[in-house]
Amino acid sequence: MEAGDLDITPRQFAVLERISGQEGLSQTDLVERTGIDRSTMGGLMQRLLKKGLVARRKTEGDARTYQLAVTIEGRAAVEQAKLIAHRVNRKLLSALPANKARDFLPSLELIIVAASRPRRRIRSKPTASD
Repeated sequence: MEAGDLDITPRQFAVLERISGQEGLSQTDLVERTGIDRSTMGGLMQRLLKKGLVARRKTEGDARTYQLAVTIEGRAAVEQAKLIAHRVNRKLLSALPANKARDFLPSLELIIVAASRPRRRIRSKPTASD
């Protein structure tokens, strides 16, 4: 089983994993939690729905909003992708000495978490030309 065996992109995997960890999220929730813009998320969700990896149902109280859930097929794809990712990680980390490899992934995870936090706009102080 190689990455080419899966018919999902890394971004689709990340979204599937997020939904599977928090069933019932809306597409707006996903936009806020992943930083993926609305139009990109819309197309991504359409592809996941078409592949049968995600299901959606109308939210009670708001007919405009859908709650998302990962299907059985979607869960299988997530598990398969995790296996591939672990194998790739092992292969990449095999180039490092054991003590460096042990420290690398936790450090990388910290970077990813920091990079995925919502960004606040920083306003510069007004200048005389403003």
